Amino acid sequence: MIYNKITPAIIEKLQQIVGDNYVKFDSESLAEYGHDETESLLFLPEVVVKPGTAEEISEILITANIELVPVTPRGAGTGLSGGALPVYGGIIISMERFNKILDIDERNLQASVEPGVVNEVFQNAVIELGLFYPPDPSSKGSCLLGGNVAENAGGAKCVKYGTTKDYILNLEVVLPTGEIIFTGANTLKNSTGYNLTQLMVGSEGTLGIVTKIIVKLLPYPKHNLLILVPFKSLDEACSAVSEVFRAGFIPSAMELMERDALEWVMRYVESSAVKLENDILAHLLIEIDGNDLVVLEKEIEAISALMGKFNISDILFAESAAQKEELWKLRRKINEAVKAMAISKEQDTVVPRAELPKLVRGVKQIGEAFNFKTVCYGHAGDGNLHIRIIKGNLTDEQWNGQFIKNAIAEIFILCRKLNGTISGEHGIGLIQQEYMGIVFSEKALHLQKGIKQLFDPKRILNPGKMFG
Repeated sequence: MIYNKITPAIIEKLQQIVGDNYVKFDSESLAEYGHDETESLLFLPEVVVKPGTAEEISEILITANIELVPVTPRGAGTGLSGGALPVYGGIIISMERFNKILDIDERNLQASVEPGVVNEVFQNAVIELGLFYPPDPSSKGSCLLGGNVAENAGGAKCVKYGTTKDYILNLEVVLPTGEIIFTGANTLKNSTGYNLTQLMVGSEGTLGIVTKIIVKLLPYPKHNLLILVPFKSLDEACSAVSEVFRAGFIPSAMELMERDALEWVMRYVESSAVKLENDILAHLLIEIDGNDLVVLEKEIEAISALMGKFNISDILFAESAAQKEELWKLRRKINEAVKAMAISKEQDTVVPRAELPKLVRGVKQIGEAFNFKTVCYGHAGDGNLHIRIIKGNLTDEQWNGQFIKNAIAEIFILCRKLNGTISGEHGIGLIQQEYMGIVFSEKALHLQKGIKQLFDPKRILNPGKMFG
């Protein structure tokens, strides 16, 4: 696709729409909005626009269609798949001004929010009312709810409570052609027509720009208990995951941390919260929650006893809120720590949870074959394993060329053989699109490309993502 460049006349039109203060084209602003948290990629937009209403976004998109210039919507820039990078330049639409919690409906356990609200800010606001919004990505302190919708974000609580898609009732969306629609209804049940709401969730800003989100809420659980289980075998740590569920327990979180992951993050945040014994190769962080503390205590004891079937060391019971917070900080900071301490690429794999041991064994074998190290961690209860490939001794040519792409393809082929897929929560974006043929047939890809064409006939919205 060939797009037109931004002209002074287009800049003037954008300023008329949103005001001079909300149109940026200086070099510093362009550099700031040209990257996210995906490796070291940089794609400079030609202009950054910060609208404040759905109507302003509509006018911007109508202008973009007339002028045939690309538009890339952007949240907080915390993505890990390059989904918000302006690969063809053009306009960045930053959603940062859409930052209001519009309404928390305690009677119906619902809320209306704008997409620029920070996930954790919203979580805390509803917790104050005794309510609960479970999706909690590791970047919850900075990521925006609109980005969570775009990527169908997950997090540690998904194993019990589900991902973002399970909490979205309705969306206000500006279509690529400028029309403003609602996708559904503010009801728990809706069998009226095609499910446009769920089509939008996870579409990575390629089908429309979300300007209002209606979510369902839950009552906030009164208690939670947390344990850290050290394993002398990574394989056994993975095997223990499905054992917990087969025994009838549903943890509110179940996170895997390979030894290197925990060791690196403890150095990174200068923590001594966990004593790392020499023969420990992995940990499971297991949380349960609910309203009856006596029941929870019996359940955590039973889970701990179940762990005794494996070759483990002493289980750490978090006895205070501060200790729980410290353990969770270690888990949530792993990605940041590994990125800071090594050149790496992250793959967001997911398989049925009972297949985790085969996935981890296969990943380690692929690493040996291609001469790289991997650091594994993630949402084990969901079968969602984050794999950090460490550059180490690989040459720049190997790291940036077909060599590493072949290795990543091997990992994804393994996922497919295990009835898994190539992304659990980070999306496809820019960097994973060439692997889509591993998990989709040609017909399935054709249908999805057809949906994109229907919504965006001039292909101006977030081009170069998912399907190219």
